[in-house]
Amino acid sequence: MAFLAVAGIFKIENWNECRGGSQPFALKTREIIIAVNRYFGEKISSGSYDDIRRKDLKLLVLDGLVVASKPNSARNDSTRGYSIYAAHAKIIKMYGTRRWSAALNKFMRDRKKLSENLQCVRNLETVPVVLPSGLQIELSLGKHNELQKAIIEQFLPHFGHGTEVFYLGDTSKKLLYVNEKKLKELNFFELSHGELPDIIAYNKEKNWLYLIEAVHTSGPFSPERRLELERLTETCTARLIYITAFPDKATFRKFITEIAWETEVWIADDPDHLIHFDGDKYLSPYEETH
Repeated sequence: MAFLAVAGIFKIENWNECRGGSQPFALKTREIIIAVNRYFGEKISSGSYDDIRRKDLKLLVLDGLVVASKPNSARNDSTRGYSIYAAHAKIIKMYGTRRWSAALNKFMRDRKKLSENLQCVRNLETVPVVLPSGLQIELSLGKHNELQKAIIEQFLPHFGHGTEVFYLGDTSKKLLYVNEKKLKELNFFELSHGELPDIIAYNKEKNWLYLIEAVHTSGPFSPERRLELERLTETCTARLIYITAFPDKATFRKFITEIAWETEVWIADDPDHLIHFDGDKYLSPYEETH
């Protein structure tokens, strides 16, 4: 409706009246609200003018279909108007005629669709991770996921040689990658449970299951956290190893008093070493002695 208002099209048969380009026609966001309410029966509040710019016009402007009269002005500039770009207005006027399809195909021949341009941006805003199996997946951008990438691509090859990733969460998608079948075979607890660690990896030869927490701002393997997982995995047939990963020593220092005994610590900026929170063992499961 915002597009139709800016184009000056208020009846379905009036596409040939599309205004834009050389015609001196531009609507301010408040004027768009007035037009939409008047011609399309909406009841948008006059105070919602900023939503028109941020939501209704955003993709139209990104695609160049709609242009702002003052593109470099302040966001809340009340004098800025919006109009249809001249080249687009020429094509829009043909909608509903026999010339439409051919004109549109010719117009789009050397242009990228908005969806393609947005996909390029999305690809730049992800963290690509290669699992030990060779499968590449995309994590959302962020410090936490950069640490998860380091765990999979640096920690596992060094300290978990031969492991297979069974689960990998993402800050925006909890079950980004999961091998539910293999976890069920190990009698692991239900994946719908909110207590999943960030990464689960399995070494079949040793029957070791690595439970790994990536800590950027919170969540190391504390005594409480470890006890919680021990109870949830009572029937698990694999032997469990608890690992807390930190991006650097400064972050590790913030959480050192919270880390449980009989767990391991790995620091991404010093990747060749482990810190064992019990002196008598190297990386291995800890058995109950009582």
